Amino acid sequence: MKIRFLLPLVAVPLCFGATLAAESTKDATPATQQANADLLKTLPMSDRQDYADAQRGFIATLPDINVRTPDGKTVWTLNGYQFLQGQDAPASINPSLYRNSQLNMNNGLFKVTDGIYQIRGFDLSDMTIVESNNGIIVIDPLISTEVAKAGLDLYYQHRPKKPVVAVIYTHSHIDHYGGVKGVVSEADVKAGKVKIFAPDGFLEEAVSENVFAGNAMSRRAIYMYGSLLPRGPQGQVDGGLGKTTSNGTVTLIPPTDIIRKTGEKRTIDGIDVVFQMAPGTEAPAEMLFYFPRYHALCAAEDATHTLHNLYTLRGAQVRDANKWWQALNTTIDMFGADIQVVFASHHWPTWDNAHVNDYLAKQRDTYKFIHDQSLRLLNMGYTMDEIGDMVKLPPSLDKEWYNHGYYGTVVHDAKAVYQRYMGWYSGNPADLHPLPPVDSAKRTMDFMGGVPAVTRKARDAYAKGDYRWVAQVMNMAVYAEPNNQEAKNLEADALEQLGYQSESGPWRDVYLMGAYELRNGIPKVPAVQTASPDTIRAMTPEMALEFLSMHIDGDKADGKAISVNWIFPDINKQYAVRLENSVLVYNEGKPIQNADVTLTLPKSSLDNIMLHTTNLDKEVEAGRAKVEGDRGKITELLSLTDSFNPLFPIVTPRP
Repeated sequence: MKIRFLLPLVAVPLCFGATLAAESTKDATPATQQANADLLKTLPMSDRQDYADAQRGFIATLPDINVRTPDGKTVWTLNGYQFLQGQDAPASINPSLYRNSQLNMNNGLFKVTDGIYQIRGFDLSDMTIVESNNGIIVIDPLISTEVAKAGLDLYYQHRPKKPVVAVIYTHSHIDHYGGVKGVVSEADVKAGKVKIFAPDGFLEEAVSENVFAGNAMSRRAIYMYGSLLPRGPQGQVDGGLGKTTSNGTVTLIPPTDIIRKTGEKRTIDGIDVVFQMAPGTEAPAEMLFYFPRYHALCAAEDATHTLHNLYTLRGAQVRDANKWWQALNTTIDMFGADIQVVFASHHWPTWDNAHVNDYLAKQRDTYKFIHDQSLRLLNMGYTMDEIGDMVKLPPSLDKEWYNHGYYGTVVHDAKAVYQRYMGWYSGNPADLHPLPPVDSAKRTMDFMGGVPAVTRKARDAYAKGDYRWVAQVMNMAVYAEPNNQEAKNLEADALEQLGYQSESGPWRDVYLMGAYELRNGIPKVPAVQTASPDTIRAMTPEMALEFLSMHIDGDKADGKAISVNWIFPDINKQYAVRLENSVLVYNEGKPIQNADVTLTLPKSSLDNIMLHTTNLDKEVEAGRAKVEGDRGKITELLSLTDSFNPLFPIVTPRP
């Protein structure tokens, strides 16, 4: 019997070569032009300090940043952003976002202070290089190996070519570790030549986030980062934290040294480093750290030149604003007296002790304000959507450019606080068990006189600039009649204008990507794996079993009973795996008497099977795996699994 054992991988279409044609985009309407013009009048555009700081310490860049793979695929380029060279924002771009987009165009090698340098504009994130006694320490080596190597090569063109002696991962998001094999080799790490430092919980969080909900997150990330949108005044302009994401080889080398407590100190090649733990802030596993020799603080991603996300639009667990402000408060207490420069893993640094402390304090106070005011309002009985519109930063905080919502926004951060404390339910019984979207949409349209009548009214609202309402009501029209292109086009028009007015780069991208798919359908582009080979190999057997379990179709599995003893000889572990009651459960070290089948399979072979480079039959034929008992039970188990569509519908109902 031929046995197939191919677990589906997380995938997402994401490549510069597949950007979408700018079909059917519209100009900014008079209402949008007026909204952006009115906003411009309120902005302190005469404050040009960020322009000076973003260029401070510039040394050099590549003549034409176009990083490619050996086979010629573009991994990173800034081509297409030439429209940002104009002094004034086009009518179709929020003027505050336009300013941020210009600042994020600064790219190359920058000197932060004596002994510390940064590579900026080579990815969504920054890579920092700290010069030690006999080598260099690399902090957060970007997303892809190709851009990390290009950045390190640029550094070596202008600084001594000393070896990398250590890498520090500030936290568990992919843009802070994915390019690690572009700056060090795993062989050197295993040989002890290079140490890798990371916060407690890093590996588990890095792997689980990219695997368990990875398919849904990846699909939504296409919207959030706008990487498939054409670059231009009516397309993608910026990601808020940086231009967008690179699209190269993602790697992961597990850390060799784990930091567990605030106040821990390490001396890395003669450089003292003092660590501060910050779990549950911007990431589940995160840390900040201070270099006393250089009077320099790495703020990781807890203090940047934007209001950050308490909830990220691609989807993730809600972050804790209370822990976030407390972490920054601790930072000020621990290091504030001595700091002369603070740098983060995005944007540009902030210099001078008084300025640094003011910056950290106002970022701290922004997160605390959103937290406290959201709690005040929810305790007064306001709902999540009401609170999102009600919370406004006070002028003392709102006036600071670094508190503007280029990435996170006050609106969705306030909603995140509500969600963290109260969950999805508003408390109104009518919201307890509403009809599903399609059924609700069809009935609502019928009550409102049908889709044609609603569309006529929505056109009147659109003419008045009431785009939020038009998008909301036409979304119901589209769900009621998915093939009604007139309804889709009107919703797309409304989303587009909302995008043009958005200060947040991700909000703009989400709106414009939704408009594109309503007009043109889901793009036909190839998918690439985001659960990289290194991520798969870093999965524990328990994670692999959970990954299999989450693919079980409960209806198909109803009434089935399968028992498997699963042995991993290379890591000396075995698991009793049972399928009962439509769920897959497992126990380590407790074999099942009279199991249906015993599977002996090295973890390394499982990794390769999950990476689709082999299958169980081949492993058995090669003598690396053994199946004893009823082989058909494995086939039966796998027949009960679902595969995930990496391009599932978002703005239209599922077919």
